[in-house]
Amino acid sequence: MKPFTFHNPTRIHFGADQIARLRDEVPAGSKVLLVYGGGSIKRNGAYDQICAALSDCSVTEFAGIEPNPEFETLMKAVTLGREQQIDWIIAAGGGSVIDGGKFIAAAIALDPALDPWLIVGNKIKLERALPLGAVLTLPATGSESNQASVVTRRATQDKMSFKNPLVFPRFAVLDPSFSATLPARQIGNGVVDAFIHTTEQYLTWPAGALIQDRLAEGILQTLIEVGPTALAKPEDETARANVMWAANQALFGLVGLGQPQDWATHAIGHELTALYGMDHAQTLAVTLPPLLRATLADKQAKLAQYGRRVWNLQGDDASVAEQAIVATQDFFERMGVATRLDAYGVDPADAAQKVAEQLTRHGRDKLGEHGKLSPADCARIVAAA
Repeated sequence: MKPFTFHNPTRIHFGADQIARLRDEVPAGSKVLLVYGGGSIKRNGAYDQICAALSDCSVTEFAGIEPNPEFETLMKAVTLGREQQIDWIIAAGGGSVIDGGKFIAAAIALDPALDPWLIVGNKIKLERALPLGAVLTLPATGSESNQASVVTRRATQDKMSFKNPLVFPRFAVLDPSFSATLPARQIGNGVVDAFIHTTEQYLTWPAGALIQDRLAEGILQTLIEVGPTALAKPEDETARANVMWAANQALFGLVGLGQPQDWATHAIGHELTALYGMDHAQTLAVTLPPLLRATLADKQAKLAQYGRRVWNLQGDDASVAEQAIVATQDFFERMGVATRLDAYGVDPADAAQKVAEQLTRHGRDKLGEHGKLSPADCARIVAAA
């Protein structure tokens, strides 16, 4: 197990009626920018609860953050925040809104003479960011309690991430009741997203991080158990609560401690989203199975462990590893997330060429836990999707 340091400063308020805790978290008199997406928080009741909890604050609203938050949109929020001299950000919605909130919190505090796009890709050192709170209504990314954000720039078809401890949310409210009205597509996407966040930190090679292995396996088994129930019976409170907590814990920071990590599936997936507008989870679902097959020699020991512990498969390592890939792909399909590019109207050959070009342009030429997946290797993975 590799050396590690762990620090997660986000306070989590989990359960029903926890939005009221905003009154304790945000100082009275604060100038708050409330950011959200398409308006689902008004339909599910979260908006009214947020406004009530922030009644002692001055609240300015910014709506319309996209499912893959766009730089162009976020900069409008930054301009508004600067004009209103905002001193707190509250992001209410799913991971994309919270990712957008992180960028807004950093960009408002940035020297106006600097290009905010430099934040993305960690091309500039952040000195400060506005305090940020998150109200989660769509479980998937774990963005509500981590330091990562992904932003898309529509004009250049770039989808890139940045990480900085200054954008950890100060607090996060996780109320599973708000996920009861989610459409099936978002439930399936959320489960698949959380599942692959976990495998990116787990399906590499055995590193002696035994506790982290069991944490990963527990999250995966939980998603396999409750994901189909949440999809078929959205009124099932236990299933919804466990999906929300599993998605949070997948990227809370504990699973990957001391572990080699992969993230090539995400690197490829980000390019597919930028190129074709596919949902984030859809790109992961089409990429992971062929990636696992392409890297089977390196991942066989961990895939066999995964197959035995998570899927209860039997046989020698080679057989169990291959069966585990099939079981994983079947699970994504059961969650309603197709695992072939042609199901999304995308030609695999065209995608393979374009993804390789984008990865090369972004300098992503040494992907995977061993740093040996080239853009050409990734093109072959996409072509097999």
